[in-house]
Amino acid sequence: MTEILPTRSVAKPWGRDVLPPPFAVPAGERIGEIWFEPPERLPELLVKYIFTSEALSVQVHPSDAQTEARGLGRQGKEECWLVIAADPGATLGIGFARPLTAEALRAAALDGSIERLLVWHPVQAGDFFYIPANTVHAIGAGVSLIEVQQNSDITYRLYDYGRPRELHLDEGVAVAKGEPYADLRQRRLPDRGAVTLVNGPLFRLDRIDGPASAAVRSAYAGAPLLVIPRTAGIAVGGQEVAVGQCALARDISEVAVTQGALALLTRPL
Repeated sequence: MTEILPTRSVAKPWGRDVLPPPFAVPAGERIGEIWFEPPERLPELLVKYIFTSEALSVQVHPSDAQTEARGLGRQGKEECWLVIAADPGATLGIGFARPLTAEALRAAALDGSIERLLVWHPVQAGDFFYIPANTVHAIGAGVSLIEVQQNSDITYRLYDYGRPRELHLDEGVAVAKGEPYADLRQRRLPDRGAVTLVNGPLFRLDRIDGPASAAVRSAYAGAPLLVIPRTAGIAVGGQEVAVGQCALARDISEVAVTQGALALLTRPL
C-alpha cells in the first residue's frame, strides 16, 4: 500500500499568511514550512517546502562527525534547495565574499555585519543549491523552495535580525567555515529534462521527466525512496500522488510517471 506522508505546517515569524495551492494557512497564522513526516522505513531524510516573507536567520549546521564527537550521535545536516518561485529581487545568502577568521565571524555576528558579508545570490524558479555542513547561509525574503535534508534538527543561529530567539554563537562559530561558497552542484535547471542533482555522499536526488531511465531505475533499485511530484501524472503503487504531497515507495518499480510529468526522487546512500 502506498504511504502518503503526513504533513506538518510550521508557523514561523518569517512565514506567509497566503500559500500557493494546495496548501492553506489557518486564520491569523504565518506558515513558513510544510514538513513531510519521515517514515519509519526511511528515517534518514526530511523533505519540506519553505515559504518566506522575511529573511531567515543567518545560520550553520554541523557535520555528522562533529555531532558524533560531541556525543550527540549522527545528527549532522547537509541540505539542498530547489527554488520553485521567487519574488523579483529575491536572494539566497550562501558563504562569504572573502575568507573570515573565527574571531572575525563572531564579531560580525554580534554587530550584524555578517548579513552584509554573505554573498547574496539572486534567484528564480529552477535554481538549485547544495548546502554542505559548516556552510553559513540564510534564505532571503520572497522565496518558495523545496528542501531535502538529512533528518536533523540541529541549527546554530548566528544572527537573527533582532528577533527574540536564542542564538548559538559558541556552537555556530566552532563549526562554521568562514569562506566563499564553491559547491559545484549549484545550477539552474531547464524547464524540462531529467537531471541528477545530488549523487552522494549522503543522499541522491533526481528530477525525472516522464518515466525513469534505466540508469535512474538502477540507482534506486532495491531500496525505499521518496517521491515528490512537481506536476500531475505521478503514481506510487497504483495510487495517484498529487503536487504538494510526498510518498514513500518501497522500490522504484512502484513509481509510475506519465510522459511529460515531472517528479523528484530521493533516497539516502
